[in-house]
Amino acid sequence: MKNKTTHLIECKNVSLSYDGNCVLENANFYVDRGDYLCIVGENGSGKSTLVKALLSLKKVSQGEIIFASDVGCKKIGYLPQRTNVQKDFPATVREVVLSGCLGTSLSPIWSLSDKLKADRNMERLGIGDIAGRCFRDLSGGQQQRALLARALCAAGSILLLDEPTAGLDPIVTKEMYRILEELNREEGMTIIMVSHDFDAAMRYATKILHLERSVKFFGARDEYMESDVFGRWGNDRGL
Repeated sequence: MKNKTTHLIECKNVSLSYDGNCVLENANFYVDRGDYLCIVGENGSGKSTLVKALLSLKKVSQGEIIFASDVGCKKIGYLPQRTNVQKDFPATVREVVLSGCLGTSLSPIWSLSDKLKADRNMERLGIGDIAGRCFRDLSGGQQQRALLARALCAAGSILLLDEPTAGLDPIVTKEMYRILEELNREEGMTIIMVSHDFDAAMRYATKILHLERSVKFFGARDEYMESDVFGRWGNDRGL
C-alpha cells in the first residue's frame, strides 16, 4: 500500500548519499499548502542534494519522500541556479517559457492551452512585450523572469527555487522577491527556496529548514529567530 500524507510534501527519516558518503542524514520535515519555506545552511550542508531528491533526480538512500496524491514531483515548477549555458540559450522568450509546459503533457507538441498558459505567465511577470526577443539578448533580470515564467508553466501549486537571485543586482533582486511574495500571499503558490540571502529568508519565509548535514532546525520563522541555531548562525555573520 502506498504511503499517504496530510501534507503537500513530507520527508520521513530521509538520508542522501554520494558514493556511500552520507551528505544528509535522517531529515524530517514537511511542506504544507501556502508555505514559504526557506532552506538555509552552509555550502556542503545538503541543500542542493535535497533539491534533487525532491525532484526525483536523486534516489533516497534511507527513509521516504511522500507527496500528496494531487502533487508529485512532476507538478513542481523548478527554477535552478543561473548558469552560463542558460544565459546563452538561443531561443525566443516565448519558446523558453513554453518549454515549461513539456513536463505537464504527454504530447511533445504545444497545445492551445499551453500557449495560453505561457502567455498568461509572461504577462503576469511583465515580459509579454518581449516574448519574441532572443533570450540571450536579455538583461539578467529579464532572463530570470523568463525562467520563472517557465517554472510557473510547469508548476501545479509548488515552486522550487535554488538561489533565484544569485548574480542579480540589488534592484532586480528586490523585484524578484516582490514577485515571489505576491505569488505566495496573493495567489497561494507554495514556495520552497534554497537561499544564502539570510536577510531575505528572515523577511519573507513562513518556515525555515536549517541544514548542516542533518536538520538543525525546522519550524516557523519566528521560532527560528528565537532559537540557538539562529543565534549561532547570526553571530557567525556578525548580525
